[in-house]
Amino acid sequence: MFSDSDHAAMQQALALAARGMFTTTPNPRVGCVLSKNGQIIGQGFTQPAGQDHAEIQALKDAQTRGIDPAGATAYVTLEPCSHFGRTPPCADALVRAGIARVVAAMEDPNPSVSGRGLQRLRDAGIDVRCGLLEKEARDLNIGFVSRMTRGLPWVRVKVAASMDGGTALHDGTSQWITGQAARDDGHVWRARACAILTGIGTVRDDNPQMTVRAIPTPRQPQRILVDSRLEVPLDARILAPDGGDLAKPVLVFGAVDARERRHALEARGAEVVVLPNPNGKVELRKMLEELGRRGINELHVEAGFKLNGSLIREHCADELLIYLAPKLLGDAQGMFNLPPLSRLQDAASFRWHDVRQIGEDLRLIARRSDA
Repeated sequence: MFSDSDHAAMQQALALAARGMFTTTPNPRVGCVLSKNGQIIGQGFTQPAGQDHAEIQALKDAQTRGIDPAGATAYVTLEPCSHFGRTPPCADALVRAGIARVVAAMEDPNPSVSGRGLQRLRDAGIDVRCGLLEKEARDLNIGFVSRMTRGLPWVRVKVAASMDGGTALHDGTSQWITGQAARDDGHVWRARACAILTGIGTVRDDNPQMTVRAIPTPRQPQRILVDSRLEVPLDARILAPDGGDLAKPVLVFGAVDARERRHALEARGAEVVVLPNPNGKVELRKMLEELGRRGINELHVEAGFKLNGSLIREHCADELLIYLAPKLLGDAQGMFNLPPLSRLQDAASFRWHDVRQIGEDLRLIARRSDA
């Protein structure tokens, strides 16, 4: 169904899509390659929200080169949109340009599109194929797919631990268990996320900024704090406006509406959302639903073993990003605060997705079994 040249062009489109890794949110990361007579005549990737989509960038590139795209094949990593959002439909632009063939990696999970873009192209007489390198395209937009299909962001829990699973000494000391290469790699994962979440325990122990610093990034992810009693110190670094995106105030999720504390946090530029569960803690599932409504595709969690455990227990963690250092800490805090099991079959189940060495440490990626 697909030739070697089709595969090569789609690989190039995926590489282009990855160039929008840090910038397209809340839109998906999409790349497009235009090929005519065996030559690439235009290429592009989705720009920040409200600007050109990948297909428009590719058509403009062809125009800049002085090449008519009529009769060309468009390789696009996601079905061209068929509706008016912040920008006009890309499917219509491809039709007007006289594109003869469209190869898409996957259908758009957005209910506003969901096959309609491909059908519009077919109705215009264009040869449409779909499904080339779909897995790679889906992985690139795993958060967008999650938000479109479940209404929830893709939740990635990052943990740095010793070989025996220790994440901190009992006095809270945790800096640094892993090496510099692993820490820098962790910042790459921070940068690709729409938001970074931590808990009040981590703020008390480490007073982190929760920003991307180890690599260049055009934007800082939204910072989110789970703080049931609104106890975060007002001078905490996570509340500092110079460390994050001023257009996105720090989101503090609490379980009690302590009016004075809420007003004090709001005076520091934070936004407080109160979502209690019956146990006086933050209702994590409702928190994720709220983040989905706000356009958060990927949520990167860097928290302590208590919040990590809560996310696992409440089936809110989709992926584990674990860095293991070649060290043994012995009696130390663990990765997840989970209750003892009476049956092995009740264990939270994940599957290995990727294992590789980063510097002197191992990076393990595991995804929930049904993902």
